[in-house]
Amino acid sequence: MPSTDHPKAPRRLRLWPPAMWLRAAFAFALVFGCALLGASAGELSPPPPPPSSPPAASAEVGPEPEATPVAPDSPRASMRSFVELCRAGDYAEAARYLDVPPRANGAELAQKLKAVLDRHLWLDVETLSPQPQGDTQDNLGASVEQLGKIPTRTGSQPVRLVRRTTPDGVRWIFSRATVERVDEWYARLEDRWLRDHLPPALLRPGPRELLWWQWLALPVLALVGWLVGAVLSYLLRALLRRVIARTESTLNAVLLAARGPFTFAAALLVITAALPWLGLYLPAEEFLDKVLRAGVFVAVFWFALRTIDAVGGRLLAAPATRDNPAARSLVPLMGRIAKVSIVIIGVIAVLSELGYPVASLIAGLGIGGVALALAAQKTVENLFGSVAIGIDRPFQVGDFVKVDALLGTVESIGLRSTRIRTLDRTVVTIPNGKLADLQIESFTARDRIRLACVLGLDRDTSPEQLRAIVEECERALREHPKIWTEDVVVRFIGVGPSSLDVEVMAWFQTTDFGEFREFRQAMLITFLQIIDMAGSRLAYPTHTLHVAPRGGELPQPEGAAAGGPANGQRAPRRAPSAEAPPSR
Repeated sequence: MPSTDHPKAPRRLRLWPPAMWLRAAFAFALVFGCALLGASAGELSPPPPPPSSPPAASAEVGPEPEATPVAPDSPRASMRSFVELCRAGDYAEAARYLDVPPRANGAELAQKLKAVLDRHLWLDVETLSPQPQGDTQDNLGASVEQLGKIPTRTGSQPVRLVRRTTPDGVRWIFSRATVERVDEWYARLEDRWLRDHLPPALLRPGPRELLWWQWLALPVLALVGWLVGAVLSYLLRALLRRVIARTESTLNAVLLAARGPFTFAAALLVITAALPWLGLYLPAEEFLDKVLRAGVFVAVFWFALRTIDAVGGRLLAAPATRDNPAARSLVPLMGRIAKVSIVIIGVIAVLSELGYPVASLIAGLGIGGVALALAAQKTVENLFGSVAIGIDRPFQVGDFVKVDALLGTVESIGLRSTRIRTLDRTVVTIPNGKLADLQIESFTARDRIRLACVLGLDRDTSPEQLRAIVEECERALREHPKIWTEDVVVRFIGVGPSSLDVEVMAWFQTTDFGEFREFRQAMLITFLQIIDMAGSRLAYPTHTLHVAPRGGELPQPEGAAAGGPANGQRAPRRAPSAEAPPSR
């Protein structure tokens, strides 16, 4: 396994970022660690029973038949002992299961025979007959059992057991013809040189039927594969960079972030190409094939994680996201959710590829997901509300808004709630799930501010005075440098209870409410000056009180016409009392 702190590592390894090496080491450790865990679990558990044909269907369902006991003088029992002695390195005892020719080294022949069988004919002792007479249906006789055939240049040669009586009792041993061919078979093994020169301890099988020297060679092979993969990844990324040089820069960011996954995938390719040089046995070859396929899943999901980081970084750097605080909070959250989902799927895929049962794990995740969804219903509702606010963007932090009857300034937009500071300087917190369903009015989004008022003129204002006031007010508005001249309204709209009403409506081209207040104050003072110069004044509410005598007739002043003041003079206004102050 590659490691940055290896004592003999070349100096050029330090040119790569340490984080890349750590992640690569973690990926290798994840795959091989799961594999080793499975290996130790497989060693602790008993071997699976041999496959048997299903029993014939019957009308009545009876008890299951008991397993056939293994006779101590059966082929299965003899070969089980032979394999156990060879695995323990006790080849002298294992030679008792060979029909050794005279003047031959039985221990050496047993060791060579075990190497030949492991290479060309992997011996599964559980498939052999448990009966003392062996398999009587193979047309080989009652005392002969054939394990298989060894391929040679001229054809295939059989490997057979025979039933013999030895000083230790009756047992099944390898036939004399089989033992005489062992040297010839062993001479054609590809790893014969290693077997002749390596220490015997390194030639013993370890977990998953990998010899110990092969376990020691795997980290070296992984390191070499990573170095070669780094070179291949650099060349591939340089080629792709030229292809996408004129495309969207997001692809460049993804390509830059995919350096680690590309290197890991290239290392897996190099390791796959170099595995035949190790001379693996069939179970070890199947095991490492699963590990490499699991490594491919690791590379794919690692690339997906780096892609999420690259795309999230590009989204955060986009102008639309920089101006939207909700989006700046939402992008990392959605990225984390996507990464957690990918990690969960990746772990399940890797464990499934390594042979672990994941059905129960998936069922547990389903039940836990339902419970989590029920418990986090409001949280999910508020989360989707924040998503809707982030996409629709009805307001931003600092905007002056009206939410239903609430007026205030938006202080923060969180993932769960939004805080609004009111005009009374209190803070109101509204959940985003509820806020997304409310009517929101943003005053900050307007491009101009409207001036609207009604001038109540005295009812004694003559039509000429009224016309002059209307014209001068409109002219004053249009001469203002900030007025929106396309729509200026100054019109006489009717006679009120105590005034002549003139409607004034115009828009100032500003978004600053403080500046609008100054413009409004200046225009209102100008309106008062225009009214005063026209000889009129603003009206105020008046009340006329008629007191009738007991006779029911109102007193009439001398010389006054019925229903009017004397000498054509106006009746004096009644001053408002202190209890009822005048109001407009």
